[in-house]
Amino acid sequence: MAGPWFHVALVEPEIPPNTGNIARLCAATGCPLHLIGPLGFDISEKAVRRAGLDYWHLVALHRHEDLRSAEEQIKADSPAGTSPRTWLMSGRGTRSHVETPYARGDVLVFGCESRGLPRQLLEERSGEVVAIPMPGAVRSLNLANAVAIVVYEALRQVGALRE
Repeated sequence: MAGPWFHVALVEPEIPPNTGNIARLCAATGCPLHLIGPLGFDISEKAVRRAGLDYWHLVALHRHEDLRSAEEQIKADSPAGTSPRTWLMSGRGTRSHVETPYARGDVLVFGCESRGLPRQLLEERSGEVVAIPMPGAVRSLNLANAVAIVVYEALRQVGALRE
């Protein structure tokens, strides 16, 4: 099957180092990075070079105004016969990221660092909401860490780590 393993989508990311770390993860795993909505920082070529992101050219980067347009573009670009699903990552989810049946080409969506994904979106699409279990006293993880945990679990499930 052709196409990327997964798509990583960040909705209105606010912290440049988080997005930089996620971009590196995407470059390392062959997952396109979709930045959605306004960003809390500059990703111009000059800004990226100044930040020392020497791997940025390896990232399949896409910009979208909103989640719907990102999903439409991903679907349009997907190999024939595939239908990528969207998984919304949130601490409000009841389905664990390890119990989610990922398939190659799925879209893994993460909200901004300060607010996460909009509550209305999570309510409207409750069957797509996924959480990383938090057995400790902390309510959330750093965004880059959360993306890495979910991406590697999804890769493990589809057998990508054996290649």
